Amino acid sequence: MTASYLLALDQGTTSSRAIVFDSRGTVVAMAQREFTQYYPRPAWVEHDPEEIWSTQSQVAVQALAQANLTPADIAGLGITNQRETTVIWDRQTGKPIANAIVWQDRRTAETCDRLRAAGKEPLIQEKSGLLIDPYFSATKIAWLLDHTPDARKRAERGELAFGTIDSWLIWNLTGEHLTDVSNAARTQLFNIHTRQWDDELLELFRVPRKLLPEVRPSATPGKPFGVTRFEPLAGIPVAGVAGDQSCALFGQTAYAPGTVKCTYGTGCFLLMNTGTRPVVSRNRLLTTVAWQVGDTMEYALEGSVFVGGAVIQWLRDGLGIIRNSRDVQSLAASVPDTGGVIFVPAFTGLGAPEWDPNARGAILGITRGTTAAHIARAAVESMAFQCRDVIQAMMRDAEREKIRLGELKVDGGAAADDFLLQFQADLVQAPVVRPKTLETTALGAAWLAGLATGVWQSRKELQAPIDKIFTPTLPPRAVEAHLRRWAEGVRRSCQWANL
Repeated sequence: MTASYLLALDQGTTSSRAIVFDSRGTVVAMAQREFTQYYPRPAWVEHDPEEIWSTQSQVAVQALAQANLTPADIAGLGITNQRETTVIWDRQTGKPIANAIVWQDRRTAETCDRLRAAGKEPLIQEKSGLLIDPYFSATKIAWLLDHTPDARKRAERGELAFGTIDSWLIWNLTGEHLTDVSNAARTQLFNIHTRQWDDELLELFRVPRKLLPEVRPSATPGKPFGVTRFEPLAGIPVAGVAGDQSCALFGQTAYAPGTVKCTYGTGCFLLMNTGTRPVVSRNRLLTTVAWQVGDTMEYALEGSVFVGGAVIQWLRDGLGIIRNSRDVQSLAASVPDTGGVIFVPAFTGLGAPEWDPNARGAILGITRGTTAAHIARAAVESMAFQCRDVIQAMMRDAEREKIRLGELKVDGGAAADDFLLQFQADLVQAPVVRPKTLETTALGAAWLAGLATGVWQSRKELQAPIDKIFTPTLPPRAVEAHLRRWAEGVRRSCQWANL
């Protein structure tokens, strides 16, 4: 019998998951494990790469066992991952030289300020599609090389390997040093027009070329990234690879230019498909690679919200006002409004459209009557407010390019929250569409792997059935009042770290 199942590895910021899908795109089995978050200094965030590999390999084996399948039943393996997070390891031993620097980390903010002051942002944006920010991998790589003994010399000799998390997993699964175009495009070292590592960017960020992986399409029919040699999964081709937001866009069947999706994860990430040509934003958004299947590369406009679902984790782990993340919906719904409270969760700065690494979190409007429920509701609303700001910027770029925006497709863990999605529909004054399968990131990875291995012949066979559509109910005047208070909260949080 021909293998027809797909295994998707979904390596996220706070947990590693593995999901088995059948040929209809239905979830057959799923396993998940959280891993340790390290905060060695304010605004620094690190992961242990070996713990990432350990948790990811464990859940992969667990999911396969739950499905009662063997590697021979799996047609292909897809990888999707937290992007920008930076790992450097020894090519001989396979051991990391230090903890991974996570995408949320702000330690290179001063380096970014110097590059911006030197007038380098137009060049960087022209080549990479990205703005200068500590978010991306380039300054993280340079920091690790400069702050780890002998690392820079060893990198120049070709003894070390850099990778985003997809590369780290591919290395451990197959022994190959590879990445895909969507992840390469997030390093700020990749030229999205020439589809190559860019010598001028490498020199600017002081990154040795010998450190870098080979860049491949996200999926190529008949040409996998490699075959797994990790014994419990041995023989499965690693067939599809793309960053988590690209996979979510793919899993939402957002294949037409102008289609927008929002993923409510640790952060919130909004992407608009712009087709086969990159669109330069005039509204502080990013131009990035969506995916490449075969020879065809497609692009997207992106806005990144650094703290989305992470604000709910903070309510649980930092404030202790909920026992688990699921409690926030009922707590937030227990009050009719926030009581005038605005919560700007700029814990690690603000992403699009402000791009302020020196912003910090603020809770405004607190009175003696403020309760945990008001703060919880304001925290949930903060996700919708931040996403609305990005959508507004996206709409301005789309209008200039004569691309029309329609409905907003949503996914991610927080998309299960009806209150959040209704508030989102009210703020953007447009329908919000939730699919039946919220695991669209993993589904996108599985679909890429399935297209590469012949489980599906074309994207026309892929479908994302709808669960519910949320339509606006709040009057425009009430929306305007909400947005005025939110804008003032954002203004007060900006540049706080520099006061």
